[in-house]
Amino acid sequence: MAENNEFFREVNEDYRRDQVAQIWRRYGGVIIALAVLLVAGVGGWRYWQNVQRSAAEAASEQFDTANRLARDGKVAEADKIFDGLEAQGPAGYRLLARFRSAAETAKTDAAKGAVEFDALAGDANAGDGLRDLARLRAALLRLDAADPAPALASLQSLAAGTPFRHTAREMLGLSALKRGQYDEAGRWFDQISADPDTPQGLRQRIEVYAAIVAGGPVTVTEAKAEPAAPPPITR
Repeated sequence: MAENNEFFREVNEDYRRDQVAQIWRRYGGVIIALAVLLVAGVGGWRYWQNVQRSAAEAASEQFDTANRLARDGKVAEADKIFDGLEAQGPAGYRLLARFRSAAETAKTDAAKGAVEFDALAGDANAGDGLRDLARLRAALLRLDAADPAPALASLQSLAAGTPFRHTAREMLGLSALKRGQYDEAGRWFDQISADPDTPQGLRQRIEVYAAIVAGGPVTVTEAKAEPAAPPPITR
């Protein structure tokens, strides 16, 4: 029996070797090609990662240099670097450069700055947080426009649970105060007070805003002063 088992084992091993040899003869070239492609793919991926890391490091240095030049008053040199990053830098630094460009534009022309922030808010490549930030900046720039309704509508959407809801609610409340709408202002300030995530600094300001709302509109009545008696005539 043992001899029979050994015989069958040797036959099975010979059969498996023959099968492997046949597969290799038929598909050996394909197997080698796939192995080469796999090695090349891994190498290419690592090379791409190194290129991306080097580009990000270079862009970071350029961004820091541009910020330092801007602080030192060398605006033209800083703008040249920022423009280069906006045109050819890695995706993250392109966005940062565009935000900086929009902010600089807004310093001299609020309407044009708001348009640039609108473009950032509509950029599908930007994350939700950055898009919301751009919407907030555009709305703040338009609050003093002849028609602030679009800005108020944008702030109201941001006030509904986004990370920038605190600023949006504060601006909506202050805008309502400016228009003399004390009840509406109070509703926005109440939302700020009820939010457990409201920053402490804003909570302190809310105390002042709440006192203004509680005081209501101030009506100034000017009493007419009686004319003063003429001075006595001395001879």
